[in-house]
Amino acid sequence: MSDSERKTDQLRLLHETGAATPMGKLLRTFWHPIALADEVVPGKARPVRILGEDLTLYRGASGKPYLVGGRCAHRCTLLHTGWVQGEDIRCMYHGWLYDGSGLCTEIPAEKRARLSPIRIAGYPLREYCGLIFAYLGEQPAPEFDLPRKQVLEDKKRTVIANKQIWDCNWFQQVENSLDAVHVSFAHVWGKVGRFGSSVTTNIPELSYAETSSGVRQTATRAKDNVRVSDWTFPNNNHVVTPGPEKEDPWTHISSWPVPIDDHRTMRLTLYAVETADPAGVASLKVKYDLGYDPVAHADELFAGVIEGVHEAGLISAQDYVAVRGQGVIYDRSQENLSTSDAGIAFLRRIFLREIDAIREGRPTKQWRRLTEEPHLAPPPPSAAIQAAE
Repeated sequence: MSDSERKTDQLRLLHETGAATPMGKLLRTFWHPIALADEVVPGKARPVRILGEDLTLYRGASGKPYLVGGRCAHRCTLLHTGWVQGEDIRCMYHGWLYDGSGLCTEIPAEKRARLSPIRIAGYPLREYCGLIFAYLGEQPAPEFDLPRKQVLEDKKRTVIANKQIWDCNWFQQVENSLDAVHVSFAHVWGKVGRFGSSVTTNIPELSYAETSSGVRQTATRAKDNVRVSDWTFPNNNHVVTPGPEKEDPWTHISSWPVPIDDHRTMRLTLYAVETADPAGVASLKVKYDLGYDPVAHADELFAGVIEGVHEAGLISAQDYVAVRGQGVIYDRSQENLSTSDAGIAFLRRIFLREIDAIREGRPTKQWRRLTEEPHLAPPPPSAAIQAAE
């Protein structure tokens, strides 16, 4: 195998998420958000596809959520079409009953006891800040600690959850988070919002450091314009952005691009807003235009039309055009990286290091939440920013 072929083969490992792939095995050692908490109500079930697996998410009568296999073990019909009984779910085809761990506890038409139990997949869940997280790896599950952020648990803040489905691979979205230079271009494309004008178009000086939880990215555009982002392994980005209007506070955004499969990504985002006023929160939801879906407007966006989109929707639209513009799955063998792509190269080295450990049967790094969270301060207003406002 030539060096070029070896590099292409190595780069291919970055986007694959199936259970048998090295990256898929790595991702299954972490907790991932899989749904908005309010997407499923007590006594109801819905289908969920995550990391290439088709699953059933339901809430028991108590309100506790459960995640089990997507199909009944009997004749393989979709289990979410059945009904919830107490804390269990019954298949609508022949009535097989499953508990929240995936164990079949009743087969109504069976006259003889089974010699061995029948079981479908069953995964542990945790609810956190309006999201439902799942652990799809081997048991026991790790402590639910790495995804947590102090700012999301601040009683003075209100956390707003949002979900989008993007029609492209998850890893190019992760790489976008470690690419500070794109902010100076992509986020002034089509329309300059509060974010684009606040960060400014100066090309930043970049530095990267591996932490106990992931990567610290620092982009310095001026002495008083230093933007820090706290990226947590394997797929969470935590940044601060300006509010939609001048009088609105800066907001902490924590976002996870979670693979549905290799071709689609579920983007789950938490906005931690410094207000506890219900009316203020409702107003911010309208201002942020959190219902905006760039995929639904793909044709207009790729034609350069970006009218009527507000702040959060605008940031999302600009990122979508850049990332989806690379293709459904980005062919990295065709790229030409430059010195400004230091974050991309840094990120890939870390992932490939962890993948090598998986392939060789060695322990990966034991990622841990930061004991002291970074200070992600917004840059102070400048004359250029005030003029833009």
